[in-house]
Amino acid sequence: MENLPLFFILSSIVKIVIIVHLLLIGVMLMIWAERRVSGWMQDRLGPNRVGPQGLLQPIADGLKFMFKEDIIPDHVDKPLYVLAPAMLLVPALITAAVVPFGSSIELFGETINLQIADINIGILYILAITSLGVYGVVLGAWASNNKYSLLGGLRSSAQMISYELTLGLGIIGILMLTSSLSLRTIATEQGAYPWQWNFLIHFPAFLAFTTAMFAETNRLPFDLAEAEQELVAGYHTEYSSMKFAMFFMAEYMNMIVGSAVTVTLFLGGWHFFGLENVGGPVWSGLISFAIFFVKTAIFLFGFIWVRWTLPRFRYDQLMNFGWKFLLPIALTSIVVTGTLWIMTGSRLVVGIGNAVSAFIVVSIVAGMLVMTTPKPAIQESDSRFSPTALDAVE
Repeated sequence: MENLPLFFILSSIVKIVIIVHLLLIGVMLMIWAERRVSGWMQDRLGPNRVGPQGLLQPIADGLKFMFKEDIIPDHVDKPLYVLAPAMLLVPALITAAVVPFGSSIELFGETINLQIADINIGILYILAITSLGVYGVVLGAWASNNKYSLLGGLRSSAQMISYELTLGLGIIGILMLTSSLSLRTIATEQGAYPWQWNFLIHFPAFLAFTTAMFAETNRLPFDLAEAEQELVAGYHTEYSSMKFAMFFMAEYMNMIVGSAVTVTLFLGGWHFFGLENVGGPVWSGLISFAIFFVKTAIFLFGFIWVRWTLPRFRYDQLMNFGWKFLLPIALTSIVVTGTLWIMTGSRLVVGIGNAVSAFIVVSIVAGMLVMTTPKPAIQESDSRFSPTALDAVE
């Protein structure tokens, strides 16, 4: 027992090193995958020269950023300008500390959970840390002293605050049924089979949470903070070299962590038809990690797929969608989940009630928007372009 604290300290250090390196490698693989998958979707090749199938292209890009000249414009607020990229990257890193990426393994007679820190307020920790990311965007925009950067920062702050409400409300139904804020407990109680996972029981909340996750990571169709056609890349317009690379890394790291959190909350975590229990205490842990990795990779593919499928919203559409569609769905899901769970105690009844209520809410909101949207006035056509005018010319 005297060596037990030392063993857990060492195991925690090892897990931290592994997770940080996996996140950094995951960022490189996501950069490569996005370029290759987008090339496949658009019937072109993508990067294919540096390494086999272009796998070493992210390393070449990283070296390019490291050796590029680090320019700091004279008109910026230098302390905040330098601090901003770290304010965006660090929260993305430390959020992964409470995400369980597998069940557990046994080494030297001790059980090691595949999670850096299993704290009983894991959900609150994630919501608190992820909300800090907006400071990196706003500080970078303000410190750049550039009107395009400032507009990007204002857009991002309003967008993140709006969609964070939906992000938090989408989880409450799960907390009601689980009675725990621990991510490991939530993942464990979902069971081995897909029909036991939360995405079916809380399907409207799952859609609202996933959509809010896209908005929180500034991914298309919610990348109004960057919007190259309008804002010349927005909040990071004045950044170059490794500072720009940190913004770039933070976006992909947020995607990876967000996907892992979604898999944990809604898609059963490391569970999949009991395969996570196959083998001994070591092999079962490794298999559970592999299952979690595959689920996260599939969700990340969805990020890429949506980027090359949907066009960017206008800013008024972005805000209307968040406040008039997603927020009512999330609030209705909370009320229906709480009411049906107290009355029946059946997850099946809760799932059916959530689906029906979400359909009703969306129908009502869509009908109200259609009725209140003014119709454009019909303008008389210009006689110069009428068929009779063309006949006269002939």
